[in-house]
This record gives sequence, C-alpha cells and structure tokens, in this order.
Amino acid sequence: MIKLFTDSDLDGIGCGLLAKLAFTEVNISFCSYRNLDERVTQFLQSEEADNAMLFITDLAVGKDVEEQLAERAKRGGHVQVIDHHVTALHFNDYPWGWVVPTDDDGKKTSATSLFYDYLVREGKLAPSDSLATFVELVRQYDTWEWEENGNLQAKRLNDLLTILGLDGFWDTMSERLASGEPFALTETEELILDMEEKKIQRYIRQKQKQLVQRSLGDYCIGVVFAERHLSELGNALSKRYPHLDLIAMVNMGTKHIGFRTIHDDVNVAEFAKQFGGGGHPKASGCFVDDTTFPLFVVETFPLLPVYGDAEQNQLNQRDEAEGTFWTNHHGQWWLSRRTEQGWTLYADGGETRTFPEETIGERWLKRQFAAGLAHDAAVLEFLSARLGRDKDTIQADYPAAVKQYKQQTGIER
Repeated sequence: MIKLFTDSDLDGIGCGLLAKLAFTEVNISFCSYRNLDERVTQFLQSEEADNAMLFITDLAVGKDVEEQLAERAKRGGHVQVIDHHVTALHFNDYPWGWVVPTDDDGKKTSATSLFYDYLVREGKLAPSDSLATFVELVRQYDTWEWEENGNLQAKRLNDLLTILGLDGFWDTMSERLASGEPFALTETEELILDMEEKKIQRYIRQKQKQLVQRSLGDYCIGVVFAERHLSELGNALSKRYPHLDLIAMVNMGTKHIGFRTIHDDVNVAEFAKQFGGGGHPKASGCFVDDTTFPLFVVETFPLLPVYGDAEQNQLNQRDEAEGTFWTNHHGQWWLSRRTEQGWTLYADGGETRTFPEETIGERWLKRQFAAGLAHDAAVLEFLSARLGRDKDTIQADYPAAVKQYKQQTGIER
C-alpha cells in the first residue's frame, strides 16, 4: 500500500497528482497543519500501516508524531518526508527526511518539484516535458517567482484550482497529465480565468478599504479579515502599503491566519513560529486560537482602516511646490514640504518634525498614524473649513490657498 499525506493547496495537490501517476494505486489524505498530526497518528495505529510505504509532503508533523515516525523507521517501516519549508529543516536530521528550501543552483523549490525529482530518481516516474511544465508552474506559483518572471500561467493554474475546487481540479489534471500531451490550459479555461481575474481585482480593492494596522513587538502589521484569494491579496496589500512590515489575513471560517511580506528583512515564517505556525520567509500562517484571537481579532476589530494614498489627484500631489497634505480616518492632518533641513512635516495645530529624506518621513507618518496622501476632495473640504472660503474658489487657485493656510498656521510667515 502507498499512503500519502499532503497539503490541500496547489503544491500539495501537485504532489498527489505525481503520486497517482507514479504508483497508480495510492491512498491520499489532503490535510492541513491543523489535522495532520491526528490523521497521521490514526494511520500509524491502523493495521494497514504495517506494510505501507508512507509519504508526507509539503507539511510537517509536530514533535510527538515526529517521534512516532522515528520509531517506525527504526523498526524498518517506510517513512519519507519531503518538504521545502525552512521551519521543517530539522527533519534532515533523519535519513528519511528531505527538506530543501533552495536547490544547489539557488533556485527556490516546492514540494511538487522535490517530489518529482525524488520519484524520477527512484525510478518510480518517467520524466516528460508535460510533467516538467506542470511541475514548474506549480513551483513558480508556490514560490511566487511567477510574478518576477511574468509567468501568468502559473498564477492561472492556481486560479483554476480556486474555481474548480479540489475534486474538479483533481479530475481535470489527472486526465490531462496522464494523456502525455503537452501541458496547457484550454481556451475555455482561459476565458473563465479572464473573468475570474476581474473578480479578484474587485475583491482586492474592497479589502484595501478594510485594512487596519497595529503594532506588535517590533512589527507594524496590517490586519484584514479575508476568506478568498489570500496569496494575491497579501501580495497586493504589501505593495500598496510598503510601510507595513507584514500583512495578516484572518479567515474566521477556517480559523486560520495567513502572513505575507515583501521585505527581505522580515521573516514571516519566524513570526508565525511564535504562534505555533510556520511556512516560508515571505509567506506563512498559523491558526486562530486563545493566543492569536485577542491579538488579531479582538484588539483590531475596533480600529479604523488605514488611509490609502490617493492615486488620481490633480491638486494634492507629492511634488506640489507649496506642500502636500496627509490625513487619516481619525481626522488628523499634516502638511509636508521640502526645507533646507530636509523633509519637514507639520501637524495641523501641532508639532513639527524634520526627516533627512522623504521616504523616511513618510514611513514614520504612516506607521505612527495610519495616514496617507489626502484625496483632492478631502483637501478641498479641509481648506474650506480652515480658510472660510468655498471649495470652487480654492480649487481655482489651489497654490494660493495652500500658501494662505501656511500663513494662517504660522508654517510660513
């Protein structure tokens, strides 16, 4: 008997598809970190486990089950763990563990790419261009290299999984990979995926308006409640709000929190580890429990959203000679401008701070106050109230209005 425990995401399913091709008769359990230990333990205690070849891919068992696997191996039972997460590197201490986050050429791996290499090396699977194409698409999506390489087909393969669900995707890909034909998506699938991409972008725009931020230790974290398109959402939010160290996406349905970052100096795998989770340096996760529920749900629920930078302003722009306005959802306002000392930030009716560079000052402002570049409409409302002038007049000679504001507040005399 061949028994495989694997993740239920694209990379884990890829391992399952390869196992089916290699062994024909294989019993596969698609798991998550939440139920993996329980299911592996149940299997080890069953009669069918005695003579089975046991594989675990793309997931790492806990310490207690790890010890059970070590005992099984000592008794001569078959165990093979194949993973690519840095948090699973300790399995390399065993002869039955093979964990490789990056190969000898410096290329990031996936569980599917490692399992493919293993099966070919062991003579269980004949290599082919079709399989190699599929494996590479899975690898690029799981490592997020598809974005660097502009390989949209890798992302689309995962989108197809989202649309079809595990069972539908399994049936479709099983037949396609077994055919031996060159691997590609069909015209119908491409059409469906075009429509799905539009839905994803709408979902991301919706969630951008709901993101809140909080400090946790040394990190400034963006938190959003989300149930779909987590990889795309996490990446988009990280890029739109680069002042945040990482994004936490809370899925209350699955009781799971996904962490994403775009910063090389932030390791979200280590961040998740403190909550019993793990993953990649830039993509990881943990579960909602007694520790994380207060931090990411209770304490963030009452917070107001981050003020997103205006993107289509005609008046309030970063290079505006008289200065640039910033605000947040708490009604606080700031004006920034270039001075001889550097980039100076004036709080409305408050303190003045000067930074050596604009990027440093903007990052400080956003991390401290969840502020953003104020939208034109909001600036006109603000100046109208401060100057006692109608908005149309202000808009007609905007630089003069900003100058008047600076004179009124003592910024410029």
